[in-house]
Amino acid sequence: MTTNSVSQVATKACLRAKNVSVYYGPFLAVRDVSLDIFRNEITALIGPSGCGKSTLLRCFNRTNDLILGARVEGKVTFQGSDLYDEGVDPVYVRRRIGMVFQKPNPFTKSIYENIAFAARINGYKGSIDELVETSLQRAALWDEVKDKLKESGLSLSGGQQQRLCIARAIAIEPEVILMDEPCSALDPISTLQIEELMRELESRYTIVIVTHNMQQASRISDKTAFFNAESTETGNKVGYLVEYGDTEQIFSEPREQATQDYVSGRFG
Repeated sequence: MTTNSVSQVATKACLRAKNVSVYYGPFLAVRDVSLDIFRNEITALIGPSGCGKSTLLRCFNRTNDLILGARVEGKVTFQGSDLYDEGVDPVYVRRRIGMVFQKPNPFTKSIYENIAFAARINGYKGSIDELVETSLQRAALWDEVKDKLKESGLSLSGGQQQRLCIARAIAIEPEVILMDEPCSALDPISTLQIEELMRELESRYTIVIVTHNMQQASRISDKTAFFNAESTETGNKVGYLVEYGDTEQIFSEPREQATQDYVSGRFG
């Protein structure tokens, strides 16, 4: 994908999934999902384990491409352009749509190089020093690490490492940040810091988060998509979208009984 190949059509819907199904080899993992992700909002994907939340999340920046046997049917668009169209460069897609994973995964490099290296390999031409500082500031980490930038990123606490990974994602100047359970390995204080950070980043980025934490989804997200799963005759689970809407509506007045049962803690 080249810069010119991404449509610049101004639309509030930043990402769109239309009738998306995902297979791993012969097995259907996610069935017929359609939803819009809106610009400069936080969208939470919730649901029990095995319902396809992370699988769908990976569709948005083509990291499912890295899984042997995975294939995506349907259409996923970003800024109006088909992300799976022939000739689209998945590496460029992942620059525009960054990912923060469940477990913090800093590079085995200094705090400074965690940011600088990611920027360099993506062709950044400006001042690396300024970029490192700006990225760490936006990730609410600069004041904590500015005097130890040469120390290993692995020397930081778990919450700091996750914020470093967010800073690394920001450094390559994405428009969307995908987060796959970014707080599941963190303590409550670090979790709160990440949640506050997401709210601060929302004005600059579109954020999609997978979370099992109902309180977290209700606190931080603007929209929520509830997924569920059903077992097939072969015993594997197929995930599907049950309901999608404003977070307040999903948690207070869901349209579907399954949504009500899940958000009220009756199952999951």
